[in-house]
Amino acid sequence: MKLHQIAVFLQNQPSQLSGICRTLANAGLNIATLSLADTQQFGILRLVLRDWEKAAKVLEQAGYLVQIREVVATEVEDRPGGMADILDVVSKAGINVEYMYAFASHPKNKAVLIFRFDDPDRAIEVLKAAHICVLSNIDIFG
Repeated sequence: MKLHQIAVFLQNQPSQLSGICRTLANAGLNIATLSLADTQQFGILRLVLRDWEKAAKVLEQAGYLVQIREVVATEVEDRPGGMADILDVVSKAGINVEYMYAFASHPKNKAVLIFRFDDPDRAIEVLKAAHICVLSNIDIFG
């Protein structure tokens, strides 16, 4: 199951991040997880939310540049080598990880990895074949 992630481009200046978070909060939208990467001139905020379509619309209406990306979420055992085991599976299948981030707030007391793969459909196929739990919106948001 693929999830939808929102990528928001913002200037690397004070108040940019808080403005996005306030815009979402004012719309009653809760962020499940996020990642922020920056350069000297701009940042890329990646967000996973339950109501991603509403979030994208609200952010666009507020003047932010928004892109929607498909990502894959997996469970990972919280132990040494847990992430390495998952990466071995996709690496052996020749699938590239463009970026990833993680969060630990999950009902099964396992961490969750969010991946952007160059071939998400193939990644899901090989992960499931290796008995790695690929999560859906229901798994993430309840």
